[in-house]
Amino acid sequence: MISIEQARRLYADADGVHDFDHVLRVYRVAERIARAEGADLAIVRTATLLHDIGRAQEMRAGGDHAALGAQRVPEILAGRPAEVVAAVAHAVAAHRFRTDPQPATLEAQVLFDADKLDAIGAVGVARAFAYGGAHGQRLWAPRESVDLDHWEAEGDGPGDHTPVHEFVVKLSRIRDRLFTATARAIAAERHSVTVAFFDRLAQEVQGFA
Repeated sequence: MISIEQARRLYADADGVHDFDHVLRVYRVAERIARAEGADLAIVRTATLLHDIGRAQEMRAGGDHAALGAQRVPEILAGRPAEVVAAVAHAVAAHRFRTDPQPATLEAQVLFDADKLDAIGAVGVARAFAYGGAHGQRLWAPRESVDLDHWEAEGDGPGDHTPVHEFVVKLSRIRDRLFTATARAIAAERHSVTVAFFDRLAQEVQGFA
């Protein structure tokens, strides 16, 4: 429905954490999950290629990049069957960890899972620190300083967010939020890598290792 090269042009203004390299990583894992779970590959591929097209607009003017991206899907897929456009738009709208809607179709669940898998493991740790560096975050903070109740009630929280905060409020919880058995199997090792890294980081920062 849309080629990789066509999609690449939609990410010209993307930041380094959500650039087209991220899209391609998610695309490869999404294909793997979709095949194993019996999802519609065309829907999954198209939704994956479009899932972060709203990020540049979110950075410029605010809003929810998933909702913004979903709003653009009908124009990009003009001429395709209405049910296909709706399926792709829903998957794009429902791929965020922090906000509704929840993914209600298998294809949306595949995209959600593949996108979240890119946030854990070695790549996920690298992305967390790349984002932190780009936004002037401190390298480390004690885990006990993370107010999880505040995050649950208020969202992303104050400006002192660090990669450790991101680990506590999101990365450590991804494994248990995935929908498909295939993604959960992939997540097992990636979760272990993520936890081991942040455990080691705390030890070194505090002079224990």
